[in-house]
Amino acid sequence: MSPLSSSLLNPRLSFSLKPLFLFSQSSFAPRKFQIPRQFVSAKRKTFSDLASEQSSATDNGGRSGRGGRSGALSPSPVVEEVQRIDVNPPKGTRDFPPEDMRLRTWLFNHFREVSRLFGFEEVDYPVLESEALFIRKAGEEIRDQLYCFEDRGNRRVALRPELTPSLARLVMQKGKSLSLPLKWFAIGQCWRYERMTRGRRREHYQWNMDILGLPEVTAEAELISSIVAFFKRIGMTESYVGFKVSSRKVLQEVLRCYSVPENLFGKVCIIIDKIEKIPIDEIKRELNATGLSEEAIEELLQVLSIKSLTKLEEILGGAGEAVADLKELFSLSEKFGYSEWIQFDASVVRGLAYYTGIVFEGFDRQGKLRAICGGGRYDRLLSTFGGDDVPACGFGFGDAVIVELLKEKGLLPELNLEVDNIVCALDYDLQGVAAEVATKLREKGQSVDLVLESKPLKWVFKRAARTNAQRLVLVGNTEWQKGMVGVKILSSGEQYEIKLDELE
Repeated sequence: MSPLSSSLLNPRLSFSLKPLFLFSQSSFAPRKFQIPRQFVSAKRKTFSDLASEQSSATDNGGRSGRGGRSGALSPSPVVEEVQRIDVNPPKGTRDFPPEDMRLRTWLFNHFREVSRLFGFEEVDYPVLESEALFIRKAGEEIRDQLYCFEDRGNRRVALRPELTPSLARLVMQKGKSLSLPLKWFAIGQCWRYERMTRGRRREHYQWNMDILGLPEVTAEAELISSIVAFFKRIGMTESYVGFKVSSRKVLQEVLRCYSVPENLFGKVCIIIDKIEKIPIDEIKRELNATGLSEEAIEELLQVLSIKSLTKLEEILGGAGEAVADLKELFSLSEKFGYSEWIQFDASVVRGLAYYTGIVFEGFDRQGKLRAICGGGRYDRLLSTFGGDDVPACGFGFGDAVIVELLKEKGLLPELNLEVDNIVCALDYDLQGVAAEVATKLREKGQSVDLVLESKPLKWVFKRAARTNAQRLVLVGNTEWQKGMVGVKILSSGEQYEIKLDELE
């Protein structure tokens, strides 16, 4: 509809909008429009006003204006002192006010979209699980970080510290009804009572992608490809982040040479995972405590220092599974197009005992942050819970570290509140009509911020600026008598009247 001149609008509407209409389109910005002159509105009574009125209605002799004795039959109210609570969330947890929630939603939407692009289905599990689900083998750091307690039914339960065991439980529950291979993803809240550092909290959200029923290395290659796709979507490049890749089978082959019992393998991996966290002498002492000889420890640390797959092959030979799997993964990285993102690092073993093969970690190339994400193959997880093992691999990607990295690189998006319309009644009697207008627009899929109380237009325009509204719909008496409403496009200053049925 072509714009009407301001003289054709309701005089009150024209009076309030004309100053904006006179701005040229090029000079008008939706966040910097001029505030129109304020209408005179009835002042609302506050509790203080009401208290003052009641006080003035009582004469100096203690009698009210009605002639009765004030408070003669009513006892004085008992005022209990209420202690102010600590308004901060528990240590290590977060609130999500609107601006932070917009960022979280943006991040989760990218998690979901990447998962969709790779053909994964979304699942979820209870935040509260049986404690036994997370107590697998002694020595795992996660065992000492559980938020666990006994419920009223005398059951030992825990807030989940990760998602993979819950995945295993659900797969065992479904049994043979599942069609393999399955590709599932989840975004869930996790809890660990641990020392907090930058990017590490006691409560965080984690994006998991898992593939079950596929023994080939193509599964790991696909998972790394999905993380690379996510990084690209949010502006990260291979110059910012990369992946360190190794295999648990490398350690197995070294330990086998020194006749180290299989039952010590998990403990050794957990110790090795601390290499970048504690001094090397402490690593040696812990390895020695497991029963490894000095010679085995020195050989193991020498292998773990290798950063070249070619060098690893010279030491272990090319016939073993470890080297063969890694060579295949690096070959597939060429086909997937992310060879520049990954590098071999024998020291990567991951701290969870259930990993069995290839393992990988996403890392900040500047080395300022802890691991961004991590995962690998866990073919024997289900048997630790009494189930039948299924070939499986997956990764976990926390929300906290990546947000810190986005801040570091200046890549945090500007995510402001945006609404399509602000609808406001110019008279109190038209509030119902304004609600009708808002409902019709919402039914057409448009977002509407409906002004729910009598407010001067100055306030309405400030509200429009704060919410980045695209247009203002005003319901006035004169327009509504003709079945019309006034509209102002806030980006251009264009204003007109339109029938409600024609409002799109």
